[in-house]
Amino acid sequence: MITLHHLEYSQSFRILWLLEAMGIEYELVCYNRHPKTHLAPDEYKALSPLKSAPVITDGDLVLAESSAIIDYLLDRYPSDELRPAAGSPHRTRYLFWFHAGQGTMMPLMLVDSLFRIMRERVPFFVKPMIGGLHKLVEAGFSKPRMDGLLALAEEDLAKADWFGGSALTAADTLMCYSMMSAFERGFINDRHPQCLAWIARMEDEPSFQRAKELDGRDSMVLPLR
Repeated sequence: MITLHHLEYSQSFRILWLLEAMGIEYELVCYNRHPKTHLAPDEYKALSPLKSAPVITDGDLVLAESSAIIDYLLDRYPSDELRPAAGSPHRTRYLFWFHAGQGTMMPLMLVDSLFRIMRERVPFFVKPMIGGLHKLVEAGFSKPRMDGLLALAEEDLAKADWFGGSALTAADTLMCYSMMSAFERGFINDRHPQCLAWIARMEDEPSFQRAKELDGRDSMVLPLR
């Protein structure tokens, strides 16, 4: 049986939502972060090849990386609804957002997270310098690229409700963590009505609601100032 080793406030929520959307039987093992360092516990690091979330086990197989796990699950339990087949009119749209979520959006959010964590942990007299550098990087690098990606999202979501087309797909489950991170940190705002509508549809999805209940957290994203 598939086992999801789920770390709170992590990208493994993507896999939890996907498993609920697939409707397959699986086992869920939950882990809490250290209350001060926010790091994964030692038993999770010992399990994960990358010492980070997400990770699944399937018999002797141990597999990390969100996109690899999603492809593995959909190879084992094929679904043309959750992964549009080659030749589908939604296939290229699905492929773009499936890879943009991890290849473009998450690195931008990671840069933002690193600066926020540094500002939280450095001595008080260094905080202004880190804050100033954060603003420079955001203005010259993160925000222009995020604005461009969100403009594309606005265009596509105006044509169809989901990132993979007219129905929920694995591209949406992969994008959820990145989109919520962008929303909670102000990158997504009132200038992005289609993105806000997508977030509302996501939160209304029964499979998402089941995943949130199993996760037991108000947010899938670790709160950072």
